[in-house]
Amino acid sequence: MEHDDHNHHQNHHNRKLLPKRIILVRHGESEGNLDTSAYSTTPDHKISLTEQGLAQARQAGSHLRDLISSHASSPDWRVYFYVSPYERTRSTLREIGKSFSKKRVIGVREECRIREQDFGNFQVEERMKGIKETREKYGRFFYRFPEGESAADVFDRVSSFLESLWRDIDLNRLHNDPSQDLNLIIISHGLASRVFLMKWFKWTVEQFEHLSNLGNCEIRVMELGHGGEYSLAIHHTDEELLEWGLTTEMIEDQKWRCSPNKTSWFNHCSWYLDSFFDYLLDSDDDCEKIYVESDGDTEKNYVDTDS
Repeated sequence: MEHDDHNHHQNHHNRKLLPKRIILVRHGESEGNLDTSAYSTTPDHKISLTEQGLAQARQAGSHLRDLISSHASSPDWRVYFYVSPYERTRSTLREIGKSFSKKRVIGVREECRIREQDFGNFQVEERMKGIKETREKYGRFFYRFPEGESAADVFDRVSSFLESLWRDIDLNRLHNDPSQDLNLIIISHGLASRVFLMKWFKWTVEQFEHLSNLGNCEIRVMELGHGGEYSLAIHHTDEELLEWGLTTEMIEDQKWRCSPNKTSWFNHCSWYLDSFFDYLLDSDDDCEKIYVESDGDTEKNYVDTDS
């Protein structure tokens, strides 16, 4: 009983330290978004924002501040930023930061593991066009760019980042006051953000392949529900989620995560198990019966074949 009480206390304590929101933000419009030939002369990590991209980032900052302040359970809310080391994400952060006073920002960290997918070094435009056509045929998740990465490679490093993020939260390395609403804002890239969501919500490779990319300075808001789970369905509408490529089953899962009284995840998300198995029997007795019948058929077939 003491052990159970300790676990209850620990879970309650950790719940207090959980961020109210985890918000993913893609960078503003870059020179590479405007003209892909920029990648042939400028290293990807040095591609800068356009004037439009800078304006998008400033607008995103205003939108984020309004979103957080108007839905805060306490007026004493705070933000903590994680940012990719690329020039376009750092510039996006600088512009977003103009919407937040110093007292609101409790920290910022440059995080290499949420950088853009590595497409190789300098990218020759005509060659990259052919390579991307090949990727569409091969599959976006597993295709590895020559001298670069696949989305699966990005998944591995984003997974490592997520482990570190949880340790930061669990050990309160962010120095969060539990009485304040904490909002983590992760400024990254389109693919890294989709892979982040894939890892977090246990989406399959097939589901990932149907996700649409984030627009420049577009956001995805994961908000903490009453049951202690994060969900996209608290802030975003069904129409938005469908537009982003989520299936109706995935949307139902997001709504389930909002609920304070939940059955087990596998019982609720039968579609997830169904994507791996043809069918699962209800009881061990049924499995044993199928095994015996199957074994009898094998033995009969063996005798018939031998004769």
